[in-house]
Amino acid sequence: MTELEQLAARYRDFTRARDWEQFHTPKNLVMALSGEVGELVAEYQWLAPDEPADPDRVRGELADVLLYLVRLADVLDVNLIEAAHGKLDESEIRYDADLYRGSARKAPPLP
Repeated sequence: MTELEQLAARYRDFTRARDWEQFHTPKNLVMALSGEVGELVAEYQWLAPDEPADPDRVRGELADVLLYLVRLADVLDVNLIEAAHGKLDESEIRYDADLYRGSARKAPPLP
């Protein structure tokens, strides 16, 4: 079992022990994930470009984002590692290194 699978199993057990599965619908988890991403954004929102964010607060918000993402993937039976590799495979096709090096322009969608 991978570390990500262990984390998903631990969170699943945590949820079951509290009878929270009823609340962990995809809609609710996406909304919670979005809220946590917003809290992460807030840690950086008004900082000057060279001003660092509080590392402990950022670490906590990153953990919240990861936990909700892992829980959502678990509920939807999505293998996050496979999905991420698939997305990178697509991006390697869409964003040829020689054509997009140093560029922030958007690539056309895959056919």
